[in-house]
Amino acid sequence: MFAAVACASLVAAGCFGFGIASAGNTGDATTFGLGGTSDAVVLQVSDAPAVEAPAPALDENPAIEATAQRDVSQGYQEIEAEEEAARIAAEEARVAREKACIQQAADAKSAYLAKYGSLPVANVDFSIGREAFIAEWTARINKYLEGFPLAGHGETFATAAWENGVDPRWSPAISNTESTRGSVCFSPYNAWGWGQSAWSDWDSAIRAHVKGLATGYGYTISYANAMKYCPPNYDNWYRDTLNEMAKI
Repeated sequence: MFAAVACASLVAAGCFGFGIASAGNTGDATTFGLGGTSDAVVLQVSDAPAVEAPAPALDENPAIEATAQRDVSQGYQEIEAEEEAARIAAEEARVAREKACIQQAADAKSAYLAKYGSLPVANVDFSIGREAFIAEWTARINKYLEGFPLAGHGETFATAAWENGVDPRWSPAISNTESTRGSVCFSPYNAWGWGQSAWSDWDSAIRAHVKGLATGYGYTISYANAMKYCPPNYDNWYRDTLNEMAKI
């Protein structure tokens, strides 16, 4: 009987003690267990797959800084040097062509003077250079051609004269003698009675006629050239064409 009571007392005391321990537990794993020691071990088991830690971000700053610090000025300098060399070469070629045209006109004029002694009309100055020459004679020829089919083609006449070294007034004046400045042409775009030639446009015709004058007749009009150009009526042809040249 005593033993039974003792066992019951022990059980009651144990339960009472557990209740006190439980009531005093704050949820800290170090205080849970017998005697409230920190020897307890808590295990956690999870079925979720393991997640790999992300790879550290690549620091691009060093590469960017290296690129920024790299000296690229040499490449720019090389490009600028090549462009400058090309510009200089083009300018030298332009100057050489201009000098050649001026010399060509001077030679043609000298040959004319050696043969005929003097110019029949006022001198044309090629030494002013291509740009100034074409600008001056474009304006003068356009004014002369105004109101006729050849109107507006002064630049073509002036440029062709510059390139072939002939008097820029010559071809426009002949166009008046032969066709009233393109008004009456016997062949398409042939304003100069230039054989049976025909062209598809005025500019092509002008360039061909001026070149033909340079190669077949020389620097400018002369009485001998009139006899060659218009044998049946060279006297009137020379007089009329020379008068027209003086108007330009």
